[in-house]
Formats: sequence, C-alpha cells, structure tokens
Amino acid sequence: ERGHGPYQPHEPGYGLDQPGYSPYEDEIPDPQARMLAIKNAKAYLLKTSTVSGLNLYDHFANILTKILDEQPTNTVDIIENISKDVKWAQFRKKMDTLRDEHVIPPTFEAAEKCKALFIKEGGEEEHEELDEEMPSLPNVMETAFYFEQAGVGLNKDESYYIFLALKNLINVQPIQTCRFWGKILGLEMNYIIAEVQLREGEEEEETGEEGEETVAEEEKEMGEAEEDEQKEKEAEPPKSTYKPPPEIPKEPNGTGTNKYVYFVCNEPGKPWVKLPPVTPAQIVCARKIKKFFTGRLDAPVVSFPPFPGNEGNYLRAQIARISAGTHVSPTGFYQFANEDEEEEEGADIYEENPEFEPPPVAEMVESLATWAHHVKGILKQGRCVWINPSQKSEENLFEEEEEEEEEGEEQQEERGPPLLTLISEDEGMKDIPAWTAQASTNLIPEYSVAILQSNRWPGAYAFASGRKFENIYFGWGHKYSPESHTPALPPPAQAEFPSGPGITETVDPTVEEEMAFKAAQEEALAEAEEGEEDEEEDD
Repeated sequence: ERGHGPYQPHEPGYGLDQPGYSPYEDEIPDPQARMLAIKNAKAYLLKTSTVSGLNLYDHFANILTKILDEQPTNTVDIIENISKDVKWAQFRKKMDTLRDEHVIPPTFEAAEKCKALFIKEGGEEEHEELDEEMPSLPNVMETAFYFEQAGVGLNKDESYYIFLALKNLINVQPIQTCRFWGKILGLEMNYIIAEVQLREGEEEEETGEEGEETVAEEEKEMGEAEEDEQKEKEAEPPKSTYKPPPEIPKEPNGTGTNKYVYFVCNEPGKPWVKLPPVTPAQIVCARKIKKFFTGRLDAPVVSFPPFPGNEGNYLRAQIARISAGTHVSPTGFYQFANEDEEEEEGADIYEENPEFEPPPVAEMVESLATWAHHVKGILKQGRCVWINPSQKSEENLFEEEEEEEEEGEEQQEERGPPLLTLISEDEGMKDIPAWTAQASTNLIPEYSVAILQSNRWPGAYAFASGRKFENIYFGWGHKYSPESHTPALPPPAQAEFPSGPGITETVDPTVEEEMAFKAAQEEALAEAEEGEEDEEEDD
C-alpha cells in the first residue's frame, strides 16, 4: 500500500515528514538526495486542484503574504478564516468601480426571453372579439399529456411556452390551420416547427410575386442573350454541345410536398421565420447526404453532391421527407371526398369520416393494419405527382429525335403508393420492422393509449386514443440506416481524346535527316524547272 505522502519507501526523502525523525542521527545524508526530496515536495505542492484550479503552493504563499502585510494578533487562531478570505479573493472580480457589477442570473435571462409570451397587446374585450374569428389553436398541452404517458415529449414549461408562441404566430400571420409539428435538434440551437395552412388569398399573392420575379428574370436573360449575340458576331468561339437535363419544376403551393407552410424558431419567444417552398432538386440531394443542423437558417450546407440551398432549404426538405414517411392516422378516420378520387393517381383531398368507429387500443397495438398514411409519399423524382420534364422541349422534336429515343427508356412514369395506404405494407430495414406499436401501460389497459414509433425515422411518434390522434417528431432529422453512411463518389474523370497519327507528336529529325530532306527538295525543284523549260521549247 502507498504510504502517506507522495513518496514510496524506496524513494529519497521518505520519512522526512514523520515526527521525531532526524536524518543526522545515523549519518550525514547525501545532498543530491536531499535536493531531490525538496523538488518532489515542491512538485506535490504545485499540483493543481481539479475542483478550484488552484494549487497548495500558491495558496500558502498568498496566506503568508497576507499575514505579513496585515500582521493580525493571534494568527494561529484565525488561520482558517485567512485561508477562506484568500480563496474568496481569487474568485472575486477585480474592478475599479465603487459598486460591484450586477450579475444577472441565468433564470432571470430565461424569464426575460419568455416575458413577451405573457404580455397582451390590447384589452380583454378586444381579445374576446378576435377569438371568434381566430383559427383553431392546437391544444399543445393535451397532446403533451398523451405523449407523456409513453415517455415522449418536452417538459411542461417548454410545452406551455410553445403553446403561447403558436398563439402569437396565429395573431400575426394569416393562418387558417395550425399544428405543432415537432422539434429538430441542432448542434448550436434547435428548431421548433409549426405546420400551418395559410388562407387562400395569401397563397395566391405569394405565387403572383413569384411570377413577377420570374418575368423580371426572363427580361434580364433576354437582354443578356442579345448582348451575347452581338459579341458572338464579332468573334465566335467554339460552342459547347452539352445540354443540361431539364429542371423539374416544384409543386405548386397547397399540393404535394408544398401542401403546408412551415414556420420555425429557435426558442419560444423568438420571432417565427417562414421556410421557403421545397424543390424536387433539394429533396433528391437531401437523400444523398447526411448533415447535422447548426440552428442557423443561413448556414451553408457543405456536402457532396452540393446541396442547392442553405440550411433553411435543407431543413424544409427533411421536414417534407419526415412528414411523407411518418404522418399516420387510424385506418378509416379519413376518407376521400368523392369515390372517383380514390381511383385517381393524384388524389390528395380527403376528409374526416363521420361514421368512423375507433378500434380498441389492444387491436391497434397488435395489428399495424389499423394505421394508414394520410400524407402522400415522395417519388424518386422529388415530387408527389410525377411530371414529364421533356414536355417543354417538344418544339425541337426534329433536332432532338435521337436524344429523345435514348431518354425514352429513362423517362418512365413513376407511381408511388396511393394515399391512405396501410403502414403494414411498408418495407422494413433488413431484420428491423418499419414500425413498432405498443401500449402506454399494461397495468391499467382500459385507460392505456396506443403509441406508434417509426424505426425508419427515429424520433417520429404517433398516439391514438379513441377519435384523438396526433403525430410529432423529436430528433436530429436523420433517417435510420442499418449501414454506415457512405457519401456519393465524385464522377469519373473525363476520358482523354483518342490518339491517332494526325495528332501524335513525332520525333524531331536529326541534322543528317534535315540535310537529306533539303537536298531532296532542291532536286525536286530543279527537275520541275527543267520540265517547265522543256515544255516551253516544245511550244
């Protein structure tokens, strides 16, 4: 066992701290050993504490300095208090002002951020009048209560803050329906997401503004094209024969992946920011990459293949993917508005079934056929409804007949699963099923709640209790993969130009070969001149 102190029995200096020990009793000690013992003792005193960051050597030096400067009476009786005063002075701010700086506690800062959520702008009478015209506010606390039974969700304080933040969003924005979508975690800050539907007029105004921007862009492109034509007339460089693939247009607002509008904020009380519509190119690229969110919407997304947009666009693409794969409801709760729409491929309109009878919780836990998707799946093209991108280029059919024949096989129409498809038909990941259903409690089954968990998108949950159900997401926004993520490889390098005799560099001739070549040319010229003279004499 290790003895008291930093020394082992075989080390020099062992026993110096024992009472009654004198190194001069037997023999005079070695001075080198004594110096080594002193160095070991000082090294021990200089060890830094892992709690306070101080060391005993400096602490003793500060205590002695304070005692010699002040020279108090009965120092041995107050040595403990002097030690405490010295430690306290180390952590006290050294300021030149007469008054100490007021330190704001973190709880006060958190309360100041959420203070705006509890302040009403107008009187109570005005709010009562507005409540009649306001859209239905989602009961976040009730949803949190049901998910809490499964151990999922946020604490009550944060849930109530989000409840108030959604109310402020409804007061500011022209919203028709509102729902708490979930929370996506980030490295620096998190995203609280609200899923809303704007009023009909507001969406049309947005599309009109986008149309004006596109017209202005087209006018700029026309002007630039005219300038390019004038430059080409002066000096025509070689033209490239490469033609980029046609850009797939995004789905209009209110349909497909852009059916809903999403607002995000980092914390309740901070301003809500509207996310832009998602494009098929962003969804296709988001499937090939895996990036952690930072919490800043304007942060660049550095990846390969390069993502067409910033973190706000990447967040919108992930929201669309998660919603399409995890938003489910009890089978039969929704039905198509018309019987003909069930046969249509692009049917995206459904309504609540007033004759729906909720199945018991035990049945919803045992059979996945009691759950169905009520959000359309996203095709490989990045849209919910397939579109032929080569339709716009039908004017140049005579020039592009061969290319269209080659691309005819690739441009096959994609068809995804129809709306309200049962989740029992979802494919699993190797030995892992796509969904896991369980009851909130087995002790009191008559009051339990059916909980559904997505294994493909960890963090996506759904509950059902009678006619009440809800979907929510808490996670990093990443899809589960049984294998580690492997980024896409860059395309292969372009092949070299085929070499031939016409472009192959020849070996330089020697001096003898050059002299022989010149002599042969001179002989050929002389013979040609003699032939011309003979022809003139004959004439």
